[in-house]
Amino acid sequence: MTDPLGSAPLVTIVIAAWNARDTILRAVDSALAQTVPVEVVVVDDGSTDDTLALARTRVEPGLRLTVLAQRANMGPSAARNRAIAESGAPWIAVLDADDRMLPDRMERLIAEAVRHGSDFMADDLWKLPEGAPETDKHPMIGGLTAPMPLSAAEFVASNLSSRHGGRRELGFLKPLMARAFLDRHGLSYDPDIRLGEDYVLYTQALLAGARFWLAPPAGYVAFVRTTSLSGSHPTRAHADLIRADRAMLARADLDVGVRRALEAHLMEQRKKWAWRRLIDAKRGSNLAAAARCFWAPPAVGIDLLRRLALAAGQRMRQPRRSG
Repeated sequence: MTDPLGSAPLVTIVIAAWNARDTILRAVDSALAQTVPVEVVVVDDGSTDDTLALARTRVEPGLRLTVLAQRANMGPSAARNRAIAESGAPWIAVLDADDRMLPDRMERLIAEAVRHGSDFMADDLWKLPEGAPETDKHPMIGGLTAPMPLSAAEFVASNLSSRHGGRRELGFLKPLMARAFLDRHGLSYDPDIRLGEDYVLYTQALLAGARFWLAPPAGYVAFVRTTSLSGSHPTRAHADLIRADRAMLARADLDVGVRRALEAHLMEQRKKWAWRRLIDAKRGSNLAAAARCFWAPPAVGIDLLRRLALAAGQRMRQPRRSG
């Protein structure tokens, strides 16, 4: 880390970690290597491997690194909230435990945030398959040549997987966030949400009037791994997002564009939730539960039938086993 301890940290870098023994030191080292003064707070979320012990090996005099341990696995939202509560830098940045940052990322984002007067300053992510050479990285969004502001309607619409897909939704962004804005509006991560917690927080901030800007890549490297936590999730995760969307739709101050985008996102989650419940019912041979999945708006039932037809077609195209 290049800054002396006499300089007040400009950014709190939050790392929530769960069973990340293979990547935690890479993440911590990249956070500590920033070219501006930072404080790094790692929260081990009840890991069953040696993630916590490994993170603690980096704690030493001269480094602003705090390693905390949750009493049990409580999810990334609760871990991040604890890190934010036990830190104090004016800017907050989240770094996933299996990703890393280039050394000047925080410096570049702070400069852009000051230039544009933004409360949230995000950069396009570099995506890189785990184990691949650095030259294989590519931007998640692409096509950005200069910073641009994002409205609430644009952001919510960008999180429709049917429109973007391929894990390119803007909810994957990891913006620099102004602590003062979060405090002023009483915003934090919803501890009950374990999938899409970033989407919910960013949308709530935009609805509260946050100035949210998006810039070309500044140095966040998101590693693509088959074991990524966001790649597999329980059925209830969609129910939690449905609850969050409905709560935001209950606001009386939504304009037409935001309301339509939220309604579209809500419907997409209802479709995903119904499909996951149908799969669970089939695995449990529960015909009644399967039938209840169709007790929904027509668009949901039609989507279920479409998915069933696609699944049946895939099974028919599979080669039959001999013997």
